[in-house]
Amino acid sequence: MQKQSFVRGTFILTAASLTTRILGFVSGIFLARSLGAEGIGLLMMAHPLVPLVITLTELGLPVAISKLVAEADVKGDKLKEKRILAVSLVITGTLSIILTLLALLGSKYIAALFLTDQRAYYAMLAITPIAPIVAISAVLKGYFRGKQHMMSIALSDVFEHIAHIACMLALVQLLLPYGIEYAAAGAMVGAVVGEGVGLLYLVTKYKWNGRNDGLRQKASEHLRHGNGKRTFAELMRMGLPTTGLGFVHSIYSAFQPMLITKSLALFGLGTAMATKQYGLLVGYAFPLLVFPSFITHSLSTALIPAVSEAMANRNGMDVHRRMDQAMRIALFVGAPATVILYIWATPLTTLLYNAPEAGPLLRLLAPVFFLHYFEAPLHAVLLGLGKAGTTMWNYIAMTIMKAAAIYFMGSQFGITGVVLGMNFGICFITLLNFFSISSLIGFYLDLRRFVKVALCMAAMAFAGQSAYSYAQHIGMQPLWSLLGSIGIALAAFLLSLVLTNTINGRNVLRFGGPGGIVTLRK
Repeated sequence: MQKQSFVRGTFILTAASLTTRILGFVSGIFLARSLGAEGIGLLMMAHPLVPLVITLTELGLPVAISKLVAEADVKGDKLKEKRILAVSLVITGTLSIILTLLALLGSKYIAALFLTDQRAYYAMLAITPIAPIVAISAVLKGYFRGKQHMMSIALSDVFEHIAHIACMLALVQLLLPYGIEYAAAGAMVGAVVGEGVGLLYLVTKYKWNGRNDGLRQKASEHLRHGNGKRTFAELMRMGLPTTGLGFVHSIYSAFQPMLITKSLALFGLGTAMATKQYGLLVGYAFPLLVFPSFITHSLSTALIPAVSEAMANRNGMDVHRRMDQAMRIALFVGAPATVILYIWATPLTTLLYNAPEAGPLLRLLAPVFFLHYFEAPLHAVLLGLGKAGTTMWNYIAMTIMKAAAIYFMGSQFGITGVVLGMNFGICFITLLNFFSISSLIGFYLDLRRFVKVALCMAAMAFAGQSAYSYAQHIGMQPLWSLLGSIGIALAAFLLSLVLTNTINGRNVLRFGGPGGIVTLRK
């Protein structure tokens, strides 16, 4: 099995993430146009129940597997690699089947408890079988990640999305005449098929690469005697803390649709209108908001082992240098994305989704969502510092505060209040993680860089808005006026960065910043 270097592996994952984001984004546009806001709302109501089951079946094992397999690979212990995989598959396979059967048998009760619109029942039922497929895929991806064979993971993701999109679009068009609830269920079936294709590729790749390892032990032999128990203990010792955060996230995701729609009902909206408003928010506005974040998430994936390595070597300066690079990249990604999503909010939602009513929601979210691009690297730094418990408690505190803010403000101000509550949650978690890192090792923050970027954002907004107004004045087609004005705005932003000496050819990705770095605290 060919091993990729750290840089090459990161590049491969980033390229695959960009490809799948584009595929998912384009398919989401067609899906939104076919189902409408109400149908998207049904999908969003049914989907959050699945991550809860997946979290319980994975038990945080993918992260533990990648670390333990990497350690075994360094020692050349092929037998332990196989044992780690065998124990993990037995755990996830057994739990996922049991929980999936319980979910199917109790589907009526679950729907009555979680779904405020019972039309989402069919979509919830259709997506339930995805849990064991995703759980087993996650184990295999953890194994390939530990072997540093990122190409297998990347290709699996691409094949999965292609199959998902093809099946989803076909089933939606086929079932739409029978009703929007059946079309939504068809979209969920497409997701299950896509995951199945991705799993099939991973299994095939594993078997193909396993032909030459010289090991032919059955899975049951890896579980015998004390070795299997020791491996199980190692996996649980690492996996359970990660599960805590994932469990809280899944619980909140499952309750969020009910929380939002109930708060909108208290505001005075009917069930159908509340479902539509929820669909506009999470089905139209959020995909645009999170699209640029694949870069920072890929960065975060690489940042965890980098910070861990620096801490193991007691190199405090290196920790701060890596943090500075991460924050710099997050800033250069988040700044132009925020301007684009704010200035062109309504044109984007109109052109892409034919839903201009989603524009004000996107515009209200965009300025504060700028902080979200920093939250992922901050979270990764805490994990690299070995503070998984801190990230979990920070997330729990944020979830409680955000849920209370959404419920209270949504009942008072409708969907605008819900957006304000979400903005509050973004600010809260970013600040919590920032102050947690500051209390542990100190935090260097070059305010001059942020001021310069703020000025560049203002120049970008002015240039882009002027270009868009002129394009509309001369009667240019909406698509070309949008693309042209955004292109001019991005050019103005890059030119401003160069003129203010915020970036140049030598230091655009250089570690560190002007004025020195804060050292590790004792």
